[in-house]
Amino acid sequence: MAEMPFIPPKLPPKIDYINLIKELGEAHNNIGHLNGLLVNINNPGLLLTPLLTKEAVLSSRIEGTQATLEDVFKYEAEEKISEESEKEKDVREIINYRNAMSLAIDELKNRPIGENLIKKIHFHLLSSVRGANKDRGNLRRIQVYIGAPGTPIEEASYIPPPITEISPLLSNWESYINSEQEKDPLVQMAVAHYQFEAIHPFMDGNGRIGRLLVPLFLYQRKLLSYSLLYISEFFEEHRKMYYDSLNLVSKEGNWENWIRVFLLALSNQSLKTQNRVLKIIVLYNELKIKTNSINSVYAINLLDIIFTNPIISFVSIKKRLRAKSYQTIYNLLTKFIKIGILKEVSKRKRNRIYVFQKLMDILK
Repeated sequence: MAEMPFIPPKLPPKIDYINLIKELGEAHNNIGHLNGLLVNINNPGLLLTPLLTKEAVLSSRIEGTQATLEDVFKYEAEEKISEESEKEKDVREIINYRNAMSLAIDELKNRPIGENLIKKIHFHLLSSVRGANKDRGNLRRIQVYIGAPGTPIEEASYIPPPITEISPLLSNWESYINSEQEKDPLVQMAVAHYQFEAIHPFMDGNGRIGRLLVPLFLYQRKLLSYSLLYISEFFEEHRKMYYDSLNLVSKEGNWENWIRVFLLALSNQSLKTQNRVLKIIVLYNELKIKTNSINSVYAINLLDIIFTNPIISFVSIKKRLRAKSYQTIYNLLTKFIKIGILKEVSKRKRNRIYVFQKLMDILK
């Protein structure tokens, strides 16, 4: 158990690259293949929304939310605005994560990864009811600690640096993440991710922001043409290994083990993302041909809508499709159901819910 606040040493650390050659080679190779695939995609928006939503679900789940991908898409289809139930609060947090990522990509055009950017991300990430008392957009102003709920500080598993150390540590972190001093950018991101989590600059949301910074960094460094490599799936599946390897850096200065886990996550998720992207492209092209048989100028528009929102309602379609009449939408939905693209799942007369199951299956 931790007894005193831990102050991580300033960056850069000394890294023994010799033992990491194999993992580094594999990670670069797999990321390169993924980027080769992404460069040739005509409509990346079709991929970005569903895959980013999946990342938001899994990164938030590591922090304890229970909502599923289906819950998020269904919530958006029904366009609910109440946040009374715990599940709806979970969903709002997940949507905030997705919005924060989109905002961060836009912000990268004007500013580097650093304190101002992470504050802005934090402000948007915590814009739900649960973030009201978490000092949104500000560095923490009190000592915090990590442990099971109700655990006193004496039994904390980790006590991050005192508030007086946050600014100098973040300044050093910002210089490091934007420098060319590390031999390899993937190692640089592994080190920066650990250091961010160790500094724990906010009262809440540190884990989610730390994971969100990974695809942003790869995008900023032009290792990926779109910020489309999300590692929360790997860390959620190997949660103990994730936290244990981070803790080993704090306790023993064991960088090699953590960097190896991080590179493995990048490799694993690059392959999974390639697989999903290829399946989505094949499905889209297949259904594009299929919808040619539907005699409607809106058919391709509806196809694009359901690739970004695979669970939809009549109301959500009406807002996006801009069809001339309600009957046009009903006729189109009927045809999409008839040729097996959509399935009606709500069993009700008004504002029915429709699922694009083939895409949901790819995202699982």
